[in-house]
Amino acid sequence: MFLRIRTALAFLILLIASIPALAQPSPVWNAADIKLQLKKLDTLGSVLYLAAHPDDENTRLLAFLAKEKLYRTGYLSLTRGDGGQNLVGNEQSELLGLIRTQELLAARRVDGAEQFFTRAQDFGFSKNPAETFTIWDKKKILGDVVWMIRKFQPDVIICRFPADSRAGHGHHTASAMLAAEAFTAAADPKQYPEQLKYVQPWKTKRLLWNTFNFGGANTISEDQFKVDVGIYNSLLGKGYGEIAAESRSQHKSQGFGVPAGRGSSMEYFQTIKGDAPRHELLDDINTSWSRVAGGTAIGKMVDKVIQSYSMEDPGASVPVLLEIRKAIQALPDGYWRNQKLKETEQLIYACAGLWAEAYSTSPSVVPGYSMEATVQLINRGHVPVNLRKVDLPGKPDAIGARELAYNKFNSISHTLTVPADTKISQPYWLSEPHPLGTYEIPDPLQVGNPENVPPLVAGIHLEIGGQEFLLQRPLQYKYTDPVKGELYEPLVIAPPVVANLNNQVYIFTSNQPQTVPVKISAMADGVAGNVHLKLPAGFAVKESSLPFKLEKKGDELELRFSIQPKAAATTNQVDTFTVVMDCNGKAYTQSIQHIRYDHIPLITLFPEASARLVTVDLKHNGNKLGYIPGAGDLVAASLRQVGYDVTELGEKEIMGDQLAQYDAIIVGVRAYNTNPRMKYWQNHLMDYVSKGGTLLVQYNVNNPLVTQDLGPYPFSLSRDRVTDEKAAVTFLQPDSPVLHYPNEISAADFNDWVQERGLYFPVNIDKAYQKLFSMNDKGESPLDGSTIVAQYGKGRYVYTGLAFFRELPAGVPGAYRLFVNLISAKQH
Repeated sequence: MFLRIRTALAFLILLIASIPALAQPSPVWNAADIKLQLKKLDTLGSVLYLAAHPDDENTRLLAFLAKEKLYRTGYLSLTRGDGGQNLVGNEQSELLGLIRTQELLAARRVDGAEQFFTRAQDFGFSKNPAETFTIWDKKKILGDVVWMIRKFQPDVIICRFPADSRAGHGHHTASAMLAAEAFTAAADPKQYPEQLKYVQPWKTKRLLWNTFNFGGANTISEDQFKVDVGIYNSLLGKGYGEIAAESRSQHKSQGFGVPAGRGSSMEYFQTIKGDAPRHELLDDINTSWSRVAGGTAIGKMVDKVIQSYSMEDPGASVPVLLEIRKAIQALPDGYWRNQKLKETEQLIYACAGLWAEAYSTSPSVVPGYSMEATVQLINRGHVPVNLRKVDLPGKPDAIGARELAYNKFNSISHTLTVPADTKISQPYWLSEPHPLGTYEIPDPLQVGNPENVPPLVAGIHLEIGGQEFLLQRPLQYKYTDPVKGELYEPLVIAPPVVANLNNQVYIFTSNQPQTVPVKISAMADGVAGNVHLKLPAGFAVKESSLPFKLEKKGDELELRFSIQPKAAATTNQVDTFTVVMDCNGKAYTQSIQHIRYDHIPLITLFPEASARLVTVDLKHNGNKLGYIPGAGDLVAASLRQVGYDVTELGEKEIMGDQLAQYDAIIVGVRAYNTNPRMKYWQNHLMDYVSKGGTLLVQYNVNNPLVTQDLGPYPFSLSRDRVTDEKAAVTFLQPDSPVLHYPNEISAADFNDWVQERGLYFPVNIDKAYQKLFSMNDKGESPLDGSTIVAQYGKGRYVYTGLAFFRELPAGVPGAYRLFVNLISAKQH
């Protein structure tokens, strides 16, 4: 697979790696930053930290390694956190992985480390590595870890977890097992030989386990090697406990905001492979310039520039840095030669006071269509700099030579045609369908990258001190918000036309037709064509195709199709249909989706314009539901799909005792974790139940809870869960009315569930509750707390840890039938 890719592409990826992160202004270092980076230029050592998920990394240690020890530091997270829960919105699975990717990148901008990933998908909680490796493609994931070791060339690898049950999660244990195997395999040329066209075998000095004391597990001991990482850095004006808190608090979708730590703080390590450290993590590793053949003289030059550096006049260091650059260029090609050349060039730009960026005034552009690109530069220092030319996408030499006079702002705009072969803005790991657990990545050279390489880049050719430089800047979208000021977003590469559907699931409980609105949006001027639906067998559409014509970019048109099952819904079935737009002689099937939160850059992707068609034999006796939002889910929208009238409830409705009108009230996931008002609403909800209402509470984690009194009778929450979505379910109360009205529930209703059965099941359950089901993962004891039901006064109270928040949006027929039964009390 690797052999099919040209070597030049590998060089391109390494070259573009120096481009600043997307949706960020051009990087600017102050005088203290430059001093720190000069010291880093004198350090040739590297450490790779390895774990399973976003938030597993030790941010204090990463910051210490990157900014105090000045090692090149990376965090390799096997997954993007796709399988977790979301405290800031209702995105799940791959969409949640996109959010957590950006949160990790934000964390790395704080602590100074670099971020990498494998192709492993977080499929949810896993109880042991055996289960994990039945879902992950171990050979591919191990190959990705080997690839990153060979590419990053760490002197030391540090694991967050041990390779045993103390890790507390199957993914955690698997990460340590993979690290140990990859440690050996990366040095063996017989392992993954296809990689050797681009990288060389690499032998890491040692593999360490960063032991811990959290979550009730204490794995540290005073005889372990330890380092005090709680020191203060005067150049930064912060200690590493403060930097760590700021970094970790970027994990906002997980609610991981933490207070700053100050003062001495020890980190402990156990040696897994290689020589044990005695004094430093990088004991017996040469981290000076003398580790590179011909580098000793360069080290002396770097020492000279550090000693002579003036914070009042960074530009005075440029002549020596130019000498250093020339000396590095004369070295044979190699890892540290290329890494330090990049660092030296960034220092020259910073010391010279150069600022440059490239942007579009439009948020999106379309391949083959024109766009306006603007390049802005200013030389804010007194070092002479000449602009030789600017290359723009598809247009070399777009901007000609000129002198960059001191403090004179240069803004140059140019109209160009976006190259027709430019790929649309789809995250590379989502570009292909993939099996559960492992993403398909067609281009292996992209493996490890946290996000796509920018597709449109301005190449700014400069001359400084008689030397030629290529400064690259990705084209971004820049605009001014009247409240937030100047903002940057990734420039979106879009198809000419997209289609969006109101729902991702259309549920048919009879053979009556449903109207499906399709919103067609123009991403370019002058688009026209026809739209049709590609339907599965068993469904028919009244309209074979409908025309569209949109004059201007941004114009929209709603087309309405009528879809009907060919037979009545006597069996449960799940299929998918796709919207197809014929335009400009091509067929387009993309929708457009934005994920927008203030703490991360705007995320835009183009998933298939498709939705599930679900036929289900479903009856319900109520109509009007109240919904109390929790941490974010799509349950309310899913219930509207089957005909319920769902109203969101808040302070006014609950405290104003306006609840009697609802046939049932549902509490969203983690509401008792995230909404402090639940403590005060609880009595009103219990009063609603006692007077004849039905209340269903969905899962919460066991800590923290705003109140321990979740129901009318006592129970507590555990961490018990069933992760196997195919686990057998035993009916403990087969005669319970909940299982017979209005739908007859059977074992078949637990078929085709996704990701898991449920989580954080109740324990210590009062005898007033009925326990409906028993289930367990392989090799474990049965759990009977997934769903509990109690009569309270005239009404019904239900608490369920079953993962309805995943099943209903996924269109699982049996989950709808069971959920409807739980909220449908038979009226006598």
